[in-house]
Amino acid sequence: MKLESFIAKRYLVSKHKINFITIISVISVIGITIGVAALIVVLSVFNGFGSLVTSFLISFDPYVRIEASSENAYEQMEEVRQILETERYIVSHSPFVSGKVLAMREGLTEVINLKGINEISGTDIYDIKNNIIFGSYKIETENSSIPNAIIGIHLADQLQALIGDTITIISPVGIERMITQFSMPLSQRFIIAGIYSSNNNEYDASFLFTDLKTGQRLLGYRDNIQGFEIRLNNLNNAFSVKHRLEEKIETENFVVNTWYDFHRDLYSVMQIERWAAYIILSLIIAVATFNILGSLSMSVIEKKRDIGILRAMGLSEKSVLRIFMFEGLLVGIIGTIAGALLGYFICFLQIQYNIYPLDPTQYKVDSLPLEVRISDFFFISGMAILLSFLASLFPAKRATKVNPLEAIKWE
Repeated sequence: MKLESFIAKRYLVSKHKINFITIISVISVIGITIGVAALIVVLSVFNGFGSLVTSFLISFDPYVRIEASSENAYEQMEEVRQILETERYIVSHSPFVSGKVLAMREGLTEVINLKGINEISGTDIYDIKNNIIFGSYKIETENSSIPNAIIGIHLADQLQALIGDTITIISPVGIERMITQFSMPLSQRFIIAGIYSSNNNEYDASFLFTDLKTGQRLLGYRDNIQGFEIRLNNLNNAFSVKHRLEEKIETENFVVNTWYDFHRDLYSVMQIERWAAYIILSLIIAVATFNILGSLSMSVIEKKRDIGILRAMGLSEKSVLRIFMFEGLLVGIIGTIAGALLGYFICFLQIQYNIYPLDPTQYKVDSLPLEVRISDFFFISGMAILLSFLASLFPAKRATKVNPLEAIKWE
């Protein structure tokens, strides 16, 4: 092996002259370097934006949600609660109710989502309390017949509401009764206790949070709850917890969803874009490996005499194959290492010095987000070296077919 690698290095870099084959090899190294560096930077950007989007969404979403899907589920809620108490990855869980309602204030109307939760859920399950920008996080009613509500900043703007103002909520349950029984719809006035900004336009424009009992009454749940929302010790444990919960509860009565399921379409599109970028940028490396094939093919022709002499000296076909395979792989390895160093250096510059700033009013962040993952390095490096291996295989096999007698008979 040492002999084959030594000869391969001498063939790749000659100490006495730089020929056309060497120039093509250098171009191959540069091409692989650029391709690997581009892949690392682009995938790190995708990782950064993906994590940023997830952090925005998960701040007001539970990690796992168990929701009733039939009338029989309400009788099993206590059993489900006991199951949640035994699950080791669950940090906290809380009951909830939610539904569409009509919000009205001084002639302005909006169809919104009303969510009834416990006071402690604002910190244990959701991140409402930390995102309050006006007022305070206070949903429990004290010494007042009018319950408190927490709304998003866009919804406050649409209703032209400030802290201390009141809004009227009309329940769809009341609307149904109004149509069938010709009675007044079920409605409730709320005092705005806090306004939040979640960095999620959907939540900021369409969600109102209030206490659980008020939500149960308005949405027609009486003493029942819609389900449980769960916070785990780690976001990545959501899928395994979902699987175990589905084994323990009756899935015909309950639906279990994870944070990924809530926005599956968005995450799927982001994953498709990531793979599309990976495949397209891999073409840069593929083109560079074609140069390896060309340079090795010409090297085999140029070194035909050397191959004949080595074979006459007793070198086996397998050793000749290894020489040219080593030569091609050496180009791939050098380009991969150089590309990885260049890519991670660019990522370091962006993270430390923000060389590519963004407008925070449009993107909610002031710099291009990057997240470097070691798994990307292995995927990219493995792909680059694999392509280099495949590009080296044909010329190396061709070298083994050289007839040593024909190669040296005129020497």
